Amino acid sequence: MSNINIPVSILNLVPIRKGQESAEAIEAMVDLAQAAEKLGYTRYWIAEHHNTSTLASSATSILIKHTLEHTKSIRVGSGGIMLPNHSPLVIAEQFGTMASIYPNRLDLGLGRAPGTDMLTAAALRRSQNESVHAFPKDVNALLKYFGPEERQDYVRAYPGVATNVPLYILGSSPDSAYLAAELGLPYAFASHFAPKYMEEAFEIYRNHFEPSQYLESPYIIAGLNVIAAESDEQAAFESTTMQQFFLNVVKGSKNPLSPPVDDMDQMWGPAEKQAVQSMSSMTFMGSKDTVRDQLSRYQEKYNVDEIMAVSYIFEPDKQKRSYEIFKEIVEGK
Repeated sequence: MSNINIPVSILNLVPIRKGQESAEAIEAMVDLAQAAEKLGYTRYWIAEHHNTSTLASSATSILIKHTLEHTKSIRVGSGGIMLPNHSPLVIAEQFGTMASIYPNRLDLGLGRAPGTDMLTAAALRRSQNESVHAFPKDVNALLKYFGPEERQDYVRAYPGVATNVPLYILGSSPDSAYLAAELGLPYAFASHFAPKYMEEAFEIYRNHFEPSQYLESPYIIAGLNVIAAESDEQAAFESTTMQQFFLNVVKGSKNPLSPPVDDMDQMWGPAEKQAVQSMSSMTFMGSKDTVRDQLSRYQEKYNVDEIMAVSYIFEPDKQKRSYEIFKEIVEGK
């Protein structure tokens, strides 16, 4: 039987709940990080999104610093920094500075997409000719900036040199799997919203992996939605918050994270329902026994090294309870 006693972590997009402002969403982000630390979660990653009025995760480095400041031991990182938007040197300086203040607690997850629409990407980008094609070069630049003194060129990241901030390659398609494998870096796949290529990406990464100074064997983190509650019925009700979140994405609407509803059929048509269900198909949902069974089946098939749970649940206490149930499952309680 495959191992379900694996490290579990949390990804937070810092959604703004209905009735909240950004400040309250950021407070909720810290509160959840503190709860995750108490529960023994491995890492807590914060996403990068721009020009999205319902998410407060645009200045990711600042949010990571704020979370580190208000926690003691949990690893905190980016899920991810969208590298086309940033100069690698600036990211190396920011993360090198945080690594100096909070040693051995920082992760740098890197994405090749801009994390926004093309107009916003153009407003963010450091020059108009930068693109996703520069991603491999930028990743290598970061590896060098964080590396030892003797590997540096004239331009250096201070602080940053010799901090060895660990890099993770993020992906939602097979492209990044090749790069992560070639560089011998850990790979985090966004199955929580882009499950279509998950299996293919895992295979590519495992088959092409080349051991490196960073990693001896493949290491896969799977992003999955987790809605755990006291009963299957309660979890299904709470999951309508997640369904509304994905419906926003499908329709391009800008509603805040919304309370659960009794009947989603009042809110979506057949095509929208199908699109939402396709995006969110990698979801563990139900009571403890149900989610344990789903996790066991998933691990028998994919045997990933770590799961990064995303839980869109409206009430913070119920969200924390969901993470508590999930942690109990992997601990065999």
